[in-house]
Amino acid sequence: MKIEYLQWQKPVLYSAIFLMGASVAIGGKQLFTQNKAIAQGIAPVIAENNPFGKLAIASDPNFITETVKKDGGAVVRIDSSRTIVREIPDIFNDPFFNQFSYDSSSQQRKEVVQGTGSGFIFNANGEILTNAHVVSGADKVTVTLRDGRSFNGKVLGADKVTDVAVVKIDASDLPVVRLGDSDRLQSGEWAIAIGNPLVLDNTVTVGIVSATGRSSSQVGIPDQQVRFIQTDAAINPGNSGGPLLNQRGEVIGMNTAIIQGTQGLGFAIPINKAKSIAQQLISQGKVDHPYLGVQMVGLTADVKQKLPARLKVNSDRGVLIVAVQNNSPAANAGLKAGDVVTKLNDKEVTKPENLQQAVQDSAVGSNLQLEVNRGGQPMRVTVQVGTLPSQVG
Repeated sequence: MKIEYLQWQKPVLYSAIFLMGASVAIGGKQLFTQNKAIAQGIAPVIAENNPFGKLAIASDPNFITETVKKDGGAVVRIDSSRTIVREIPDIFNDPFFNQFSYDSSSQQRKEVVQGTGSGFIFNANGEILTNAHVVSGADKVTVTLRDGRSFNGKVLGADKVTDVAVVKIDASDLPVVRLGDSDRLQSGEWAIAIGNPLVLDNTVTVGIVSATGRSSSQVGIPDQQVRFIQTDAAINPGNSGGPLLNQRGEVIGMNTAIIQGTQGLGFAIPINKAKSIAQQLISQGKVDHPYLGVQMVGLTADVKQKLPARLKVNSDRGVLIVAVQNNSPAANAGLKAGDVVTKLNDKEVTKPENLQQAVQDSAVGSNLQLEVNRGGQPMRVTVQVGTLPSQVG
C-alpha cells in the first residue's frame, strides 16, 4: 500500500494531468447530481440544529454554498520552493567529458523543487495551519489569499510526527475559519473539502466522513502519531493542508493523504490534534512527543507459529514486543524482546494500537503500569514515558 501526500509538485507528466482531469470531470458530474437531488429535497442531509448526526431533509438546500461563503476566504494557497543537492555520478569525472566543457571540479548539482499545497487561517493575525510536508525544508514560502493578495510566509514550526505546521504572514484583520470539535465527530456526517488541488484554486468537493479513529498503521503511515479521519470527499495533490469542514461550516480536520490507486479514500488529521500541535509550535517551535522505544505486533496464532525458537511465548493474547531500542524508556524499565504486554494500567491490551494510543495520550514524564508475560511468568513493569528523539521522528 502506497500513501501519497497531497502536495502538488511541478513539473508533472501530461498523461497524469489527463487522467486527473478525467477524474475531476467525473467527480463534478457526481457532485452536480447530488446537488440537484438536494435542491429537489430528495437527498438526506444532517439537520442544522442536530449536532449528533441524525439525518433529515435539508431545510436549506444551499448549506454547502453558505459554508463556502463563510470559510472559503480563509483558505489559502501555499507555494513553496526548496533547493535539493544531488550528487553527480562518477562517470562524469572521465576525461572524455572534458571535451564537452563539463566542469569536473563540481561533484554536486543543485535543483529547485516547487510545490503547491493549501492551508487555512485560524487566527486573524496571520497564523495559518497547513501540513508539515508542504513547507518543511522550504527556502521560500508564499501565501496567496482568495482575494488575490500574496504574502511571504514564515514557518513558525513543522512537526513531522503529526504532519502539522504553522505558517505566519504579516497581515491583520484576516478572515478566519471556525474550528469544530473532532472528538464528537461521527461516521456519516457531511464532509466538505476546500483547497487547491492540481493548481485549481478554491476547489470545493463534498462527501461524508467514512470513518474516524483510523490508526497510522491502518492508513500506512506507521511513523506518524495520528488517529485519522477517513472521508470520501474528493481530495487530490494540492489539497494538502486544506480544511475538511462539517455541515455547520466548522473545520473538523486537515486533509493530508490518499492511498495511491484508490478512489474515495482520503485522510485528514483531526482538528483537535492539529490545534494542540499548533499551540506548541507557536509557543516553543517544536513538539515533545511521548515515547517508549519498542517495536510491537499483535499476538496471534500465526505470529506465534513464526516466532524463532529462542523466544518462548506462552501467552495466546496480548501485544508482543519484538524489539527494544537501546537507552529508551522501555529499555531502562527492563522490557525485553519476547515480552508480551497483556494489560496497561489494569486494562486488557489486545492490539498494538491500544498501547500506541495510550502512549500518545500520556504526558512526557508520566508512568505507565504494564502487566507482562515473560516466558510464562507474569510480572509488573513501570515505564516512565520519555520524549521522542528528534532523529526518530
